[in-house]
Amino acid sequence: MLAALMNDLEIHVNGEIRTTPRGTTVATLLAAMGVDPARVAVEKNRDVVPRRTWADAPIADGDRIEIVAFIGGGSGHPPLVGGSDGPSTAPAGDPLIIAGKTFHSRLLVGTGKYRSIEEGREAIARSGAEIVTVALRRVELTPGTPSVLDTIDRKRHTLLPNTAGCYTAEEAIRTCRLARELGMADMVKLEVIGDPQTLFPDGAGTLEAARVLVKEGFVVLPYCLDDPILAKKLEDVGCAAVMPLAAPIGSGLGIRNPYNIRIILERAKVPVIVDAGVGTASDAAVAMELGCDGVLMNTAIAGARDAVLMAEAMRDAIVAGRKAFRAGRIPRKLYANASSPLEGLIE
Repeated sequence: MLAALMNDLEIHVNGEIRTTPRGTTVATLLAAMGVDPARVAVEKNRDVVPRRTWADAPIADGDRIEIVAFIGGGSGHPPLVGGSDGPSTAPAGDPLIIAGKTFHSRLLVGTGKYRSIEEGREAIARSGAEIVTVALRRVELTPGTPSVLDTIDRKRHTLLPNTAGCYTAEEAIRTCRLARELGMADMVKLEVIGDPQTLFPDGAGTLEAARVLVKEGFVVLPYCLDDPILAKKLEDVGCAAVMPLAAPIGSGLGIRNPYNIRIILERAKVPVIVDAGVGTASDAAVAMELGCDGVLMNTAIAGARDAVLMAEAMRDAIVAGRKAFRAGRIPRKLYANASSPLEGLIE
């Protein structure tokens, strides 16, 4: 190779061919590229390179290097999130508990698809959400490119790295390991997509990845079909929650199969969080009235004509739906049942 004749190494970095001097380590490669090492994770030939070894981790000719960082919610949009806390989306004394950790909001939100950084920041603040999802992607090979971590107050928000865009169990497992290397907590949203058109999850791949990740100490929240059998299997392998879809991602169709969701709820001993397909506030309320423990959404807020106002509507719908569930609705009846007493009628 030409690089070898010039006594340089030829390597692939995020899919691009680069040359680098012999003796280069991961640390010196990042420095030469102007990449802030505190904001990225590195993979070499499909294996995570532990941060503590970067100074001594050699780069060899032909190595394939991936340098990744977090972006907003799986979209290609700029990083979002920040601002002040919004009102809680859980009544006092009724927290959401996942793997022993307490949250006062039952609304989980994504960080992508907003029209501007300012809109996203304000919408997420008004939603009152405490858990926000972020996706892992290759960094731009340009020094100074902002990171989603720049705008998230991690004392206020819990980041939920997700494996959006992964089509195999192996890809999802690698992504979670990279997220851990980036310094994230061990709670992850697991997605293994089975079909690029519907974005329906691959149940077998999700279960396979969940087994591995649970054994490695991750707190796994898997996105799955509204399949009671699969949901139970995911719980049985140690997932901390199950996240059945309401409808295809971004479709806005609302809960298409409430009966399957009810069966999942009856059998689950872990939180059930509806994920994907919510379109408007009434959809969120229906999920909560069924007894779901929370709802995760992105497009329904970010794609609304007024995202900030929709964030408030979703926050309020989650609260109302949860209160209605706890209150217990009246039975459905075919015929009327007078609300005023019949005794004492004027004859």
